Amino acid sequence: MNSKARLLKALKGEDTDRSPCICPGGMMNMVVTALMEKANIHWPEAHTDPIKMAGLAKAVYDYGCFENYGVPFCMTIEAEQIGAVVDLGSTIHEPHVTGYAIDNLSQWEKLIPLDPYGKRAKVVLDAIKILKQQDDHVPIIGNLSGPVSVAASLIEPVDYYKALKRHKEDAHAFMKFVTEGLISFGKAQIEAGADVIAISDPSGTGEILGPRLFDEFVVTYVNQLIDGLHEINPELPIIVHICGKMHKVYQELNKIRTVAHSFDSIVSIKEAKKVMPGKVMIGNVSSFALEFADADRIRVLTQKVMDDGSDIIAPACGLGTKSSLENIQAMLHIVQQSSHEA
Repeated sequence: MNSKARLLKALKGEDTDRSPCICPGGMMNMVVTALMEKANIHWPEAHTDPIKMAGLAKAVYDYGCFENYGVPFCMTIEAEQIGAVVDLGSTIHEPHVTGYAIDNLSQWEKLIPLDPYGKRAKVVLDAIKILKQQDDHVPIIGNLSGPVSVAASLIEPVDYYKALKRHKEDAHAFMKFVTEGLISFGKAQIEAGADVIAISDPSGTGEILGPRLFDEFVVTYVNQLIDGLHEINPELPIIVHICGKMHKVYQELNKIRTVAHSFDSIVSIKEAKKVMPGKVMIGNVSSFALEFADADRIRVLTQKVMDDGSDIIAPACGLGTKSSLENIQAMLHIVQQSSHEA
């Protein structure tokens, strides 16, 4: 079974020869400095050049790290398109927001609607098209930052979280505006050739919001985003990743209209499977261990995640850029080995 067929079947909850081993991209960045050196393609240039972006995404597969392509390698593109100031970082630091677009939520109407074909958004689309031309049975994962995370990148996060409670009307209008922009970018990625879309919403964690606000703002707008993407392709697999502990919001999380959920390493896959029956579990090998442990430890952790019932093996979060290729390759090797033992 080739990598694309395996992942697409696994995302539908269907039987496969073994688990896929992926790292989606976006917030779940899979590029490390050692890989940049091998491929001779580096950040920050790969954030703004579609040929280099596609080349670096392809290197992830070619050098035996993961079984997918994924772009982009950060979660700043959407906020930048809407008006935030972004520093593109360096070889070891991902792009990050350095200036907010608005000072308070009431100013949201002054924001620029997200243009999915402008600036770095177009770089992502062109990179997907280049990867699609490979026609090599490797799944292409396009990435979107989640609605709450984009919103919290456009205004000082503490002010944003306060406004969710105190200024409901503006908060919902703002979130609708952000979500509509994300739908347009996601649709453009699908049209460019993305096989899967991953939505990562780390700022939407239930640990910060609590169950009520999680339901009102994360579930509502992630579902609007999913529904919008499914307008162009009702069968499109969508992965949703939300950071942090989940035990307080499992009930609300079950309302999100996707089959596939990716979790942080703090979440018990066994527990998640019990309280979210029928859902596809993705993860959750510790990203901290991938950076700081050795390959033997990674083999043990990967085997445990498999034994706990994860359907698709992946790092729990984005990789630290100093993570070794040996550790990443050890994770993939254990997963591949499972097919020989089955």
